[in-house]
Amino acid sequence: MRRGLAAVAMMTGLAFGLMGCEGGGDPVEQALRDASAARQAAATPTTAEMEARRSASAPDQAYVEAAIQEHRAAIARAEASLRESSDPALRQLAQATIETRRAEIAALQAWKPTAAAGE
Repeated sequence: MRRGLAAVAMMTGLAFGLMGCEGGGDPVEQALRDASAARQAAATPTTAEMEARRSASAPDQAYVEAAIQEHRAAIARAEASLRESSDPALRQLAQATIETRRAEIAALQAWKPTAAAGE
């Protein structure tokens, strides 16, 4: 009788031990899955965060687009000056304008809104 009770007690303890693990799997694997899910959740912005960033950067984005258009117009005028002018000083200024404005366009195109803008 004692052996029967001891066996039942062992089986009950084993059953309760397995119930502590979700799905009865390996607790180490479960901990790794939980940690991975937590890292993924922390790295993925929520929809509300994405909307806040988007709305906060709308004026900035409008500025960037307008500045790019202005720089392209300045490049077009400088290129026309290069084609039409024979004055060396004016041609040098036009070439410098083209190089400078192209660099500024590249910087504006590389711009990305920062999270700090929405905070």
